[in-house]
Amino acid sequence: MQIERIDPDSLFKLDAFTQIVTVDGARRLAYIAGQGAFDADFNLVGENDLHAQTVQAFRNLRAAVEAVGGTVEQIVSTTMYIVDLDPGKVEIFGRAMAVALDGKPFPPNASTMVGVQALAGPGMLVEINAVAAIG
Repeated sequence: MQIERIDPDSLFKLDAFTQIVTVDGARRLAYIAGQGAFDADFNLVGENDLHAQTVQAFRNLRAAVEAVGGTVEQIVSTTMYIVDLDPGKVEIFGRAMAVALDGKPFPPNASTMVGVQALAGPGMLVEINAVAAIG
């Protein structure tokens, strides 16, 4: 399987983001439900702390993709929902994303960040869903 990340010269470029992802030869796609900052016992991690919740959500995303035999490098698309999004929260989210995987940044993928009024669970500040191409 080959995953190619493409950033055309005519579009902006960011370190943790890619404009286009193509996949050749994937055996299957995994559609991963929105991951919030919950532990295995459904306890919210990092109440009122966007950084801590973001780190946990990305760790949960890693656990989900690994459960189907994939790796975070095979995540090709994410949608990230943040409560009451503003520039300061984008910065906090970005810092957390850069260290979410045991001090390593989350691999670039075709992603969208959406500000929302609220999420499904009380106290949730972030939720991330994803698509992975498992080779």
